[in-house]
Amino acid sequence: MNTNRRSFITKSMLAAGAALTGTSLLKAEEDVALKKGKIAIKEHDIILFQGDSITDAGRKRDNAMPNDTTAFGNGYALLAGGRLLSQYASQNIKIYNKGISGNRIPDLQGRWQQEAIELKPTILSILIGVNDFWRTMDSGASNTPEQFKGQYQKLLDGTLQQLPNVQLIIGEPFGVKDVKHVTDAWYPKFPAYQRACQEIAVEYKATFIPYQSVFDKALQQSPGDYWTTDGIHTSLAGASLMAEAWLATIK
Repeated sequence: MNTNRRSFITKSMLAAGAALTGTSLLKAEEDVALKKGKIAIKEHDIILFQGDSITDAGRKRDNAMPNDTTAFGNGYALLAGGRLLSQYASQNIKIYNKGISGNRIPDLQGRWQQEAIELKPTILSILIGVNDFWRTMDSGASNTPEQFKGQYQKLLDGTLQQLPNVQLIIGEPFGVKDVKHVTDAWYPKFPAYQRACQEIAVEYKATFIPYQSVFDKALQQSPGDYWTTDGIHTSLAGASLMAEAWLATIK
């Protein structure tokens, strides 16, 4: 455990928490995560996008080069990465996308050394969790929210031991209800995995991106099948929405 990065809640948060219970405490924790401040891009930064199919987005996996279009697929990582490369052209930054379709936390653990640690990212963005839940629905996998959280903590503890100064961005797994795969059967179980990610963001002092809220707000403009193809994977509009939310974490 990296105690410097895992001071779960600050003294002020604890004091406020004494008067809070249930969902109000969770809301306070979420607010702390969201207010951690924006990340400044520095010269020679190495930015790594990690996750499952939403991050993968059909990228060419045999292309290991940074800053290369075919290595980014057609999702939010491509759109956000392209904006960063344009806006910070003088900073000589490198950006990688190493998301792999179908991945869960155990899959990340199996490839983490080569496809995360050895790239030496200074900014590490992780979007994971939907498959950790989904496989319990469609494949009979056994993985509770508590187990998922423990696996995530173990992954981050190992990361911080080797990359103690890395800046973490934790994306919230999301589902757009009533679009194909995302049905009533997902609830109320799926939100427990989302809460685990919120709590982890607080615990590790990471920047948290509340993608569920982003999509929920977008539904006020257009229906779910405008933003996603199946409730999980994004359309071009949904990928753009995610990229905008991701870029909002950067100064």
